[in-house]
Amino acid sequence: MSASTSSGTTEALGPDEGPGGGPRGWAGAELLAALLDGMDAAFCAFDAKGTITHWNREAVRILGWSAEEAVGRAGFAGWAVRRADAGEVQARLMAVMDGAGRRVHEFALLRKDGGRVLVRTQAAGVRGADGGPAGVYCAFTEVHAQIGLERSVALSEALFEDAYWGVVIVDADLRPAVVNAYAARALGVGRTTMLGRPLGELVVQGVEDLEGALQHVLAEGAPVAPAEQWVTLRTAEGKRRRCWRSGFVRLASPLAEEPVPLGVGWLFRDVTAERLAAAEADRTRFRSNQLHRAARAASECEDPMEAATSYLDFALAGFADHVLVDLAAGERLVRAAATPSGGPGPCLPVSGGGVPLRYAAGHPALRAVDRTGSVRASAGSGEEAWAAERQWPGDAVHALCAVLRSRGRTLGVVTFLRAAHRTAFERSDEAYAESVAVRVAAAVDLRQALSAAGAVPEGGAEPTGGRRSGRGTPS
Repeated sequence: MSASTSSGTTEALGPDEGPGGGPRGWAGAELLAALLDGMDAAFCAFDAKGTITHWNREAVRILGWSAEEAVGRAGFAGWAVRRADAGEVQARLMAVMDGAGRRVHEFALLRKDGGRVLVRTQAAGVRGADGGPAGVYCAFTEVHAQIGLERSVALSEALFEDAYWGVVIVDADLRPAVVNAYAARALGVGRTTMLGRPLGELVVQGVEDLEGALQHVLAEGAPVAPAEQWVTLRTAEGKRRRCWRSGFVRLASPLAEEPVPLGVGWLFRDVTAERLAAAEADRTRFRSNQLHRAARAASECEDPMEAATSYLDFALAGFADHVLVDLAAGERLVRAAATPSGGPGPCLPVSGGGVPLRYAAGHPALRAVDRTGSVRASAGSGEEAWAAERQWPGDAVHALCAVLRSRGRTLGVVTFLRAAHRTAFERSDEAYAESVAVRVAAAVDLRQALSAAGAVPEGGAEPTGGRRSGRGTPS
């Protein structure tokens, strides 16, 4: 006779030896009893005549009948099943003895205290040494416990197939072990592509915060509330910046005596569009408020040029680091007002009226005048040389030139400049710059009209003349 070892091979046993060298009686009886009593499901077995031969501890817990009370009885009739139902129950259980595979049934069994419990059974036939039917074994659990298990399995499968948020199981080494379809789309990879790979291969920026959150969950448990994280992803199309609203749960084995972390369940939603929309709404609200404050301040200015610079001072807040005003004088532009180039400060008129600027062909300010619209520009390499060539402050990296138009005339250009610590101007910034430019142009036009009428306020500088044009054509 042979017995299986832990390695999966077989070896011969002596006539009085069981596995591990113990007595065969221990191997055949006590070992079997230990295995049956260690099962999570209730277990009972019937011989070919329907007599109960085995009854484990879980069966005792569910029904209350001890093994001594159960073993040796002929079926469940009269004690574990109502007599009216006993025949049908016994027939359905014993029917599997002659069939193949397992059969699943649900029965209402009686507890020793008289209560009833609905159980789900899995029964299968047992074959004897000659291959003929020898009995039936039956494993059963309370239906509500089984339904709970099935519900948990169904929930897991739904999360990883149909959920409209990302679900990633991260192992204890912070590497993805399971990824659902939503998460794969959000990360820009296939569901199996990132399995077992470091998160840093996909997340270019923000991976430290993400891994820090996962480490905290493994060590301390889940945070009390979801958190939002901005990350930059590396994809086939390039880098993408995204905002994820994430929640985390620590996963531990239910079979271990002590809690052993299996990893972290990471659930997230991509809320980039919502956050960008909220940020844009906040920005628009702030800029609208700045324009309102600027209008009130400008209305108190006696000199229209002071009103123009007042508009620009309010516009700079949160928008740019420098602003320059170049007014048209014939075919050239003359610097009329500017913020200090060496540091922050208000926009002030240039003393002495300024001198003509020698802008090279293709200068953003000249292009804005020619097209009668806004022009954006950013430095590539050599930022200081880029700014110097354009006669801008040395820390300028990004520029936005908006044309000053009033009564069908191009009066000049206002240029907003940003240093390297700010992002480049975007298309949405053009609308704000043009709104400011309209107000500045109206003030400059009024200043020129007053000058032409000889009514320049005391202390005011003579403005330069404007140039009338159509779509960028001087006249």
